[in-house]
This record gives sequence, C-alpha cells and structure tokens, in this order.
Amino acid sequence: MSMDTLFKIKDIDRYCYENYLKGYLPNNIIDIHTHVWLSKFKKKVVNPSLRSVQWPHMVAAENSIEEMLLSYELMFPGKKITPLIFSSFGKHDDIEASNNYIVESSEKAQVPALLYTPPWWSGEELENRIISGNYLGIKVYLNLAPDYIPADEIRVYDFLPPHQLEIIDKLGQIVMLHIPRKERFKDRVNLEQVLEIHNKYKNIKVIIAHVGRAYCNSDLGDAFSFLKNADRLLYDFSANTNSYVFKSLIKSVGVKRILFGSDMPITRMRMRRIERDGKYINLVPKGLYGDLSNEKNMEELDGEDAERLTLFMYEELKSFREASIECNLNDNDLEDIFFNNAYKLIKGIQPNRKFRFDSVI
Repeated sequence: MSMDTLFKIKDIDRYCYENYLKGYLPNNIIDIHTHVWLSKFKKKVVNPSLRSVQWPHMVAAENSIEEMLLSYELMFPGKKITPLIFSSFGKHDDIEASNNYIVESSEKAQVPALLYTPPWWSGEELENRIISGNYLGIKVYLNLAPDYIPADEIRVYDFLPPHQLEIIDKLGQIVMLHIPRKERFKDRVNLEQVLEIHNKYKNIKVIIAHVGRAYCNSDLGDAFSFLKNADRLLYDFSANTNSYVFKSLIKSVGVKRILFGSDMPITRMRMRRIERDGKYINLVPKGLYGDLSNEKNMEELDGEDAERLTLFMYEELKSFREASIECNLNDNDLEDIFFNNAYKLIKGIQPNRKFRFDSVI
C-alpha cells in the first residue's frame, strides 16, 4: 500500500492542517482509540441483527497496521503518532484470528494493544488471553451482547459482565467502554452502571469512549454532574466533533483525564457533521461511500459544497481546538491530553515494555 493508493490528501486538507492543526498539536501524540483488522477475518452474514449504525463500515474494508501508520504520515506530516490498537468484529467473524493479528501487529510496530473481548469468555479464559497476548486490557462492544436482548435495552453488564470486570480489576488494566442505549451519555441506566463499576472496581482504568457518545448537545444531559465524584474515569473524544461537549468535558473533569482518540480508520472519512432535531448527520461527497439510502445519519453533498469537505479526523481536532481555546488551555495542557495522560496510563501498566513512542521526535 502506497501513499497514492490509500486515500488522497487534497488542497482543502493541506490548508486545514497547516492553518489550524500543525502548530496546535504536539509533535508526539498517542491515539488511544484505533481499530486494526483484515477483511479476510470478516464473514458475510445474511440478515444480520443490526444493533449499531452501519456507515462506519463504508469507510474502509480493512485497516492493516501498515495502513494505520501510513494514514498518520498522510494526515500529520512532521508528527509522530502512536496508536493503541484493538480489533473490530461481530459474533460471526473470526474472533481468534482477529485478536491474533492484533498481537502480531502490536509486536511488529511496537504499539500497545487491547484484547477485543466477547462476554461469553470465562474469567479464567480472559485472564489467560490477556497475559499470553501481552495486552493492556480489553475493548468491549454492545453488538456482542446476547441476541435476545433488544438493541435499545442492552446494558453495560450485558457485554461487560462482572466476572470479566473482576479479572481486569485484579490485573489493574484498561476497559475501553462504548456505552449502549439510544439515550447515550444521559441514559440513567448507563450512568448508574458506570458509577457502580467505578466505585466497586477501584483498580480498573475505565475509558469512556467518544465522550459517552454525546455527539449532539442534547446527548449530554447531566452526565458530568451525576459522575462528578467518579474521579478515576477517563474520557476519549474519538469520532466526536462537538465543541460544546468538549468544553463541558474540559470544564467538568479537567485536562488530566482526557485522552485523544480518533476511532481510525473511520476518521479517514471525508465529511462534516451537523446536528438536526437532536440527531447527528454526516455530510459526505455524493457517491463516495456507496448506497446511503438506509443510513439516517448520512447525507450527500455535491459540487462546491462537497469540495469543501475535509477529513473527519481534522473536523474532530478542529472542534477540540475551538473548545481548548475557549477554555484557555495552554501548551502543557495539550501535551497532557495528546500525549502525557496516555503515556502515564500505558507505562503504569507495562513500565518495562518498549513502545513506538519511547523514541520520540
């Protein structure tokens, strides 16, 4: 895979990077939230049970570790980015091969990794897999919850059961948590269970992904007020472009518990996000991502409107930049958010292991 064939960097992208991001971002960055997988691990399923949006799958059929690192070269010239990687799969995919590829990629590229974990593994099996694969913890996802549970009724414990939490607590490792339910971060069931996990399992490093999936202003509710005493929770702002939510995050938890994440490869998407009637809409170039007729979160633009669209990654970072300026963050704060917080987290779990970021620019 060459730079010319992975995806194109256009003039609008260069302008955005040079004028908004290059001088804003630290030279050394850790991306705490990325997916790496190969298409051969995926299996075609007829009439799958859909519990999440499908548009992310339209961006990339796969994301090898080589494509992952090449994407950073294209997007961030002059910067050194280290991803924390984990897989992406459904129940019918090759789970074993998917996680084995993460181990292989982690060792090859000297990057940290999480084990993508289905809820049916026993505690003993989970612990053995974590240790043998040299993982820093686990990534869990709602689509692996039992099939009989309706999508809107899935709870955190349905895909992150207590017997697995006990193992992660024993090991003092990371849980990357994508919360469920259509009310997202304002859902009281979600908040109660997140708080219970925080209070009961004191050695777990819980990362609330995507700022709790609060992609629109109305998704936030009183979440930060409810969780004000949960002072060990960490938050990444991956695949989110909402500056209002980012400002609320910064003001509520401070800079020491915020981590940069991208959700690559979906942030390679060319898009701009808007909010309409409390729902997020991704505006994308017409025809670029196939048939969007069944995608309620996607709309197409053409002509000059489409030409003005830059990368999802840049839209996320521009929005966080706006929030950080309004919150008067300084260069030290940004170093914490984009590097130091993740560095301390990772090295606190595996202090003696050498990673890509240990050789910095």
